[in-house]
Amino acid sequence: MTQATSPDTPFSPDPADHPWWRRGVVYQVYPWSFQDTTGDGIGDIPGILARLDHLAELGVDAVWLSPVYVSPMADFGYDVADYRDVDPRFGTLADLDRLIAALHARGMKLIMDFVPNHTSDRHPWFVESASSRTNPRADWYIWRDPAPDGGPPNNWRSMFGGIGWEWSQPRGQWYYHAFLKEQPDLDWRNPAVVAAMHDVLRFWLARGVDGFRVDVIWHLLKDPAFRDNPPNPDWRPGEPEVRRILQIMTCDQPGILDLVEGFRRVLDEYDDRVLIGELYLTIERLCAYYGDHLDGAHLPFNFHLMMDPWDAETVGGLIEEYERRLPAGAWPNWVLGNHDNPRVASRLGPAQARVAAMFLLTARGTPTLFQGDEIGLPNGVIPPERVRDPQEKNEPGLPGHDRDIARTPMQWDAGPFAGFSTVEPWLPLVPGWETRNVAAQAADPASMLSLHRRLIALRRAHPALAVGSVRVLVAEAGLLAYERRAGDDRVVVMLNLGGALIETRLAEADGGQIVLSARGGRDGEIVGARITLAADDGLVIACD
Repeated sequence: MTQATSPDTPFSPDPADHPWWRRGVVYQVYPWSFQDTTGDGIGDIPGILARLDHLAELGVDAVWLSPVYVSPMADFGYDVADYRDVDPRFGTLADLDRLIAALHARGMKLIMDFVPNHTSDRHPWFVESASSRTNPRADWYIWRDPAPDGGPPNNWRSMFGGIGWEWSQPRGQWYYHAFLKEQPDLDWRNPAVVAAMHDVLRFWLARGVDGFRVDVIWHLLKDPAFRDNPPNPDWRPGEPEVRRILQIMTCDQPGILDLVEGFRRVLDEYDDRVLIGELYLTIERLCAYYGDHLDGAHLPFNFHLMMDPWDAETVGGLIEEYERRLPAGAWPNWVLGNHDNPRVASRLGPAQARVAAMFLLTARGTPTLFQGDEIGLPNGVIPPERVRDPQEKNEPGLPGHDRDIARTPMQWDAGPFAGFSTVEPWLPLVPGWETRNVAAQAADPASMLSLHRRLIALRRAHPALAVGSVRVLVAEAGLLAYERRAGDDRVVVMLNLGGALIETRLAEADGGQIVLSARGGRDGEIVGARITLAADDGLVIACD
């Protein structure tokens, strides 16, 4: 038996004593694919407004909105041309104001995506910077003279394939882009860039935005000496070219926490806001982004449910390591799916996706749920002629490089185009949409949607699940069991992460009552000295 407990810090068992971002559930909306109201096959902000009943009935507390800024859409909004306005594809700034007000009226929050590492090459800042070496914004981006042979300054590569440098004829220099050449990286060692981007944050905070998810936050600083990245000894042929080198000089650089703390200081000028950082890092390194004095990100994203194997030993070990490495008083979080990774229902299979949902929504920490996962959407099937993802176009066929498969439209009902649009959507619907949709699952008490609704309701009903401590009880032979506790409220969760029947004893659950099971049919059952857990099943047990 293994055990892990939460850090020894002052704790209130009452969820009301905790900020909303600790006790709540975050739901990611990918605006391209949520709801189209204009008949162009692309989702929009009025569409999100039209579907708020779904979010309220699901029970989520905050919407994280992927980028809706003005953009040429080379990377679907992550190439920003104007940080202070809404792209007409999605609506208007007034529409976004209405969304903020409507969410607040329902007791929900809005978290905006903030994309500070790079802009669009059509942003006025870059247009000016690229025009000469002497203009006022000449040093706002990462410019370098050619190498002695006239080529790129070093071996830095793009995460989307190819070299990370693009030649600019007007300046006679190269500029660095960690992603597409249409996404030049800002120079975050320039105080003028820092000040300008802080003002962007204030623009949205003053409009009532409740926080930000900061895109690729660990990329912001690069090696000031522009040294080559070293080779990756673990790279194998067939893997993406960018992995041939270790991103030591271009990611997670010394000084990055100063920038994160700068964002936090801006948010702290306003009441009750949250700072979330996107970080594909080890548990040890992501925990550093909380800051030395919890003055960094409130929630450095933990993607290890997507990065690491899905088995009892691994997940149990993750809980223990995470709790051990968390700074005192820091709050954990878990992410199961997002717009950049294959769907959980395809990664783990439909049955284990239910078990994974149980973990996400009963683990200690803030859960983030990606749109469509609540109805068990699997990966989309994208014909070659309909591929839109620039990463896939640059390096086709490489595992994990087709992000379109997770971005297919939300499936609302069995009507034309699944109720998403009145025309063919920008990406194809997932086959089987006629029966795998919100309307069908809302009427089925055994559906994936009903499971999510019940799990979120249980989080609200049990302080132990919302804000309680965690103790791992078992993590072996397919069984993951843990105890959540807040004051007198105690809940035991048992999950079968394997495909075989489990029969076991668990003293901590003896005498408890099953309040939810992944496969259904066991609600109200009193747990005895021995307990049986079917393959791909999970139990939430309320204990005295």
